[in-house]
Amino acid sequence: DVVTLTDVLRTTRRAADAVTKLAWNNADVKALIRNINGVERLKQLLERRDQKVQRAAAGALITLDEHENLVREVKKKTDEIADRPDDMRLRDVLKTSVRWLAELAKECQTFNQAAAEGDMVDAVVRAGAVEAIVPLLSLGQAIGEECTASIGDIEKEASYAISLLASKETNQNRIAEAGALPGLVALLQRYPPQTTGSVPTSVARRAADAVTNLAHENNGIKNQVRVEGGIPPLVSLLETKDPKVKRAAASALRTLAFKNDDNKNQIVECGALPMLIFMVKSEDQLIHYEAVGVIGNLVHSSTHIKRRVLDEGALQPVIGLLSSACPESQREAALLLGQFATTDSFKVKMVQRGAVRPLIQMLGNSDEQLREMAAFALGRLAQDADNQVGILHAAGLRPLLDLLDCDKGNLQHNAAFALYGLADN
Repeated sequence: DVVTLTDVLRTTRRAADAVTKLAWNNADVKALIRNINGVERLKQLLERRDQKVQRAAAGALITLDEHENLVREVKKKTDEIADRPDDMRLRDVLKTSVRWLAELAKECQTFNQAAAEGDMVDAVVRAGAVEAIVPLLSLGQAIGEECTASIGDIEKEASYAISLLASKETNQNRIAEAGALPGLVALLQRYPPQTTGSVPTSVARRAADAVTNLAHENNGIKNQVRVEGGIPPLVSLLETKDPKVKRAAASALRTLAFKNDDNKNQIVECGALPMLIFMVKSEDQLIHYEAVGVIGNLVHSSTHIKRRVLDEGALQPVIGLLSSACPESQREAALLLGQFATTDSFKVKMVQRGAVRPLIQMLGNSDEQLREMAAFALGRLAQDADNQVGILHAAGLRPLLDLLDCDKGNLQHNAAFALYGLADN
C-alpha cells in the first residue's frame, strides 16, 4: 500500500496524543520521554505546517512541563546575558527558548487535560512566561546595544510571544502591569520607517501587533499607550514601504482609536489622515481594509474629525472601495459613507460621485452584513430630495423592498429607514 502524507501526519498526531496520555501525571514516564530525546522531537513537530500535528505536539510538551522549563531557561539566560552580552551562543539559546514559548502559546488554543485549570495559554502564563519575557523587550537598552540583528531577533520573538499571550483578554492587564508597554513603545520608536533590513522591520511589526492585542477593548491600556508616547511612532510607521509593517501600524491605530476620544485626537494631530487616505487607494486589500477601518473609528461620534477627514479628500477614495474585491473593505466603506452622510453638504456629493449604484448592487450580495451596511448608507442618503430621485433612478426601490422580507431585524430596520426617505418624495 502507498503511504500518503495524510497518513504520516495522522500517525504523527496520534503518536503525540499518545505521549500526552502516557505522561499525564506520571513523573516516571515524563523522565523516560526526556531521556530518549522526546522533547526535542516534539519541538520539531511545532514547525510542521499541519495545525493538528502542531496542537498535538504542543499539548504533549505542556504535559511534559516543558513550558515551565522554558520559562526557567529564559530567566536564567536573561541574567547571564547581562554579564556576558557578547556571547552569541547565549543569545541564540535565549531567542530559541522564547520562540518555543511563543509556539506553545500559539498552538495551545484548544486543548484539554494538559491545562486542567484552563487552556494551554493559561498554563504558559501561570508558569511565569509574562514576567520572564517582558524584560526582553528592553534587552537592547539594558546591555547598551540597539538595532543589531541578534538583539533584534530576541526582541522580535519577545514581542511575538507577548502578542500571542495578550490575545486572551484575561492576560492583558497582567502583561501591562509587568511593564510591557514602555518596552514596546521604545521598540516602535527605535525602528523608524526609513530603517532598512529584515530584522528592524519585523521588530516594529511584532511590537505593533502586541500593542493591538494588549489594547483590544481595554480602555485603560489604550490610555497607557498614549501616555507612554506610543501613538506618534505608530503614525510614523504608516509611511514605511514594508506592507506588513504598514498594516500592523494601521491595525494598532484602529484599536487605539476605537471609542477613545483622546487617542482619536492625538492620531489626527500627529498627521495620520493624509497617509491613511493614501492607503485607502492602495490595491493591497489588507492595506486599504485597515486604513478605512482606522478612519471609521476616528470619525465615529466625532463631528470635528469627520469634517477634517472630508476636507483632506477622503470621500472619493472611500467611494472607490465600494467596488473592492474585499467584502470587509466594502462593508467598512459603506458604514463610513453612512457616517459621512450626516453632513448635509456631502450627501449630494456622494451621489454625484458615484456611490449609489455600487451600494444598490451590494443589497443583492449574499453577505448579510454587507447588505446591512449598504442599506444603512442608502438610508442616510435618502434623507435628501435629490438623492431620493437618484436612488429610484438607479433601480434601488425593488432591492430595498425585498429586504423587508428577511428575518434579520437590523437589516429590515435599515431598509425600512431608506424606504421611509424615498416615500417622502
